[in-house]
Amino acid sequence: MTRVRRATGRPAWAGKWTGVGHKVRAAWRSPGRERDLVVQSLKAAGAAVLAWFVASDGMDDPMALMAPWVAVVLVQATVYSSLRRAAQQFGAICTGTVCASVAQAVTGNTLGALALCLPVLMLLSNWSRFGDQGIYGATTAVFTLAAGSVTAATVGHRVGQAALGAVIGVAVNALILPPIHLRDVRENLAALAEEVGDVLHTVADDMRHERWDAGTVAGWSHGAARLEHRLEAVRSARRWRTESLRLTSRPLRTLRRLPSDVPPEAEDERWSRVTGHVTALTRTLAVAAEEERTPTPPDARVLDTYARLLDLIARACHAQGCRLLAGGGVEEADDRGEEARRALHRQLQEGLREQAGQGADRTTVLGSLVLQAENLWAETSPRAARG
Repeated sequence: MTRVRRATGRPAWAGKWTGVGHKVRAAWRSPGRERDLVVQSLKAAGAAVLAWFVASDGMDDPMALMAPWVAVVLVQATVYSSLRRAAQQFGAICTGTVCASVAQAVTGNTLGALALCLPVLMLLSNWSRFGDQGIYGATTAVFTLAAGSVTAATVGHRVGQAALGAVIGVAVNALILPPIHLRDVRENLAALAEEVGDVLHTVADDMRHERWDAGTVAGWSHGAARLEHRLEAVRSARRWRTESLRLTSRPLRTLRRLPSDVPPEAEDERWSRVTGHVTALTRTLAVAAEEERTPTPPDARVLDTYARLLDLIARACHAQGCRLLAGGGVEEADDRGEEARRALHRQLQEGLREQAGQGADRTTVLGSLVLQAENLWAETSPRAARG
């Protein structure tokens, strides 16, 4: 019992701090997402400090709140998103300031001004032109009215601070280590290739041991769903890459020493097709596993051959994932693997002819599985398809 307590009695906060330590070490060792996150965080903090210094000293405002607030918000994940949000936020801030000033002039007191302008500003915050920055109109109105007297001078002062913060935030983000997302595409493609290999290996192992229960089928479906999520992550990374290169000058890209050999978009489409074939394969197996359905699984000997073929394809997927992470672009020859796959394919064709004599239901399942294996083979080994 004491041993169990020692093994499981570790405080929850200890695991969290261990994870933080791993991320800190990863950021220190090599470029990656952790280091990018550290850089963006430090840039946002530096932009806020600079904006406060300029606003408090240059504009003689001891409560220079607006400038650092806007600056820290506008250090975004890309330079283009910083500019877009700067325009949206500046428009929302101007709207909030003007509405608060008009409400104060009409009602003559802070409570009445808040009651008059906040409903209007909250409705305007849902306007698509403001994007996700519309809420800053209402918060700006609260800050403006809470600051005391609302005059034309104070309104202009707040708008000027917002403009100053926007300029500093965008400038810091664009000129100091601009965020350019190029590694994410390669990393997500490699993760997708590895995940495909894992799913195929799991399916092969289950087929080899003739596992056809409901839990196994659910595991196949869950694996196919994970591939869809991975594929969406690849597409999202591709969009981030495209956006991060907008409005970023070539000298600054060179200064960052970022990788330029990003996999082409054709790789995204290829792995999208692979994901579709894996999904179709798992659906075929799920149908064959249902007892009330007519199609039935093939013989154990044929399934073992098919499992070995899936294992070979899974190894090819793992190899391509490793090559993507290593930055390679040319597929190395694997004559022994290709010959093994061709031999297994011939055995499956013979098994298909044998199954045809035992009934159409077995032939239907095996024929569909062989077709999906051929599609996976062609997509994961383009040289084999051409051959």
